[in-house]
Amino acid sequence: TAPLPDWYSTALTLILTFLLYTSFHLSRKPISIVKSELHKNCTSVSELATIASGSGGQQPSLTPLHTDLDCSWKPFDKSNYKQLLGAMDYSFLCAYAVGMYLSGIIGERLPIRLYLTVGMLTSGLFTCLFGLGYVYNIHSLGFYVFVQVANGLVQTTGWPSVVTCIGNWFGKGRRGLIMGLWNSHTSVGNILGSLIAGYWVSSNWGLSFIVPGLIIAAMGVTQWFPNLVLKDPCPSYDTELLLPRESVCVPVQPVLVVKSESKPTAISFTGALRIPGVIEFSLCLLFAKLVSYTFLFWLPLYITKAAHLDAKKAGDLSTLFDVGGIVGGILAGVISDKLGKRATTCAVMLLLAAPTLYGFSMISQLGLGPTTGMLLVCGGLVNGPYSLITTAVSADLGTHKSLKGNAKALSTVTAIIDGTGSVGAALGPLLAGLLSAGGWDRVFYMLMTADFFALLLLLRLVTKELASTKSHPISTVE
Repeated sequence: TAPLPDWYSTALTLILTFLLYTSFHLSRKPISIVKSELHKNCTSVSELATIASGSGGQQPSLTPLHTDLDCSWKPFDKSNYKQLLGAMDYSFLCAYAVGMYLSGIIGERLPIRLYLTVGMLTSGLFTCLFGLGYVYNIHSLGFYVFVQVANGLVQTTGWPSVVTCIGNWFGKGRRGLIMGLWNSHTSVGNILGSLIAGYWVSSNWGLSFIVPGLIIAAMGVTQWFPNLVLKDPCPSYDTELLLPRESVCVPVQPVLVVKSESKPTAISFTGALRIPGVIEFSLCLLFAKLVSYTFLFWLPLYITKAAHLDAKKAGDLSTLFDVGGIVGGILAGVISDKLGKRATTCAVMLLLAAPTLYGFSMISQLGLGPTTGMLLVCGGLVNGPYSLITTAVSADLGTHKSLKGNAKALSTVTAIIDGTGSVGAALGPLLAGLLSAGGWDRVFYMLMTADFFALLLLLRLVTKELASTKSHPISTVE
């Protein structure tokens, strides 16, 4: 048979990796939807029970059993429920941050598709285990924390793997647009996860986890099906389909082909840190991801309190933040491609995000109409820089000219950047749980401060970009 055209391999790789990582985010979202069900507003339940009891001429009373069954889920039924929910978030995200640094290094040394499959199957297992806590009436905080830690570790197999698969398929001049479109899988996954979890949250919140768990496990197996028509759309090293065996491409203008006598070796952790721009963008992502993941894990609960909605309606409304994130990620990619200034694009969006967050905290008290519009704007400005740094910027840095065409560096560079960002992702929800006990205003001040620090960390690169006289699209760090 005739060989398949290159465009077919490229399209298949994009679609497959898009669906794979969509399932990762789909399985992370349920916890934010279920939070408001784990701890309900018990005041109305108590009042109804008191009225019903008093109407029969008896003393008003409400038994503990009634409270447990009809109100909150132990151990989240106490006044410190926000701290406990924050601890669960922190368990997952801290494990994810630690595991991410190791994941890229391991991923460079193993067949990517096998590595990804094992991660998705085990992630599906632990996501289902969380839901089985409802089925088997488990009320141990230790059980839920253990499941979150284990799930956080195995979920780190996803991002370095999918970015490595596509990182070198596109030139820098259009990388921002294509990867911005491709990176919408995070928001699509969040939206689908919200809708799936919201469907069962009020009747059987265990299924809010079990169904997404089954989906990600199934996708882990499904990724092998393209072998029937294509040798391997995601080979062990992403540039095997792009580079001849005896040559190495240096991704700068003009393209040079340099003969290499030996195969490239995996880059070390310290070697990746020496690539210009890796440290600045990594630290910037720490604060940008802190903001994004605080919204990811706490937005539905905030909406239930601020707008007085039930868990399902709050979850549905929170998807608008992710819709805005899709638009923001694409716009960030298009603008940075056009201007050739990745850091400047991120900085402008961060600058606009801080006052927008303050506006959202004020407007969300005024009703659904204003809240809807602000959710879209906030989603775009918050997730735009996050999307650009984790995709196009990571690919730029992972194919930097100082690497001399080393195709094995991209996974490690991606893991360092996203791993550092995941430290912020772990801190954000934890701080939100602690600060919200004193009022949600404190949470928004924390988010605005994080945006300010993210902006400061990019100032050197922004100054360098603005001083450059080059007009064609280039990498930030070139």
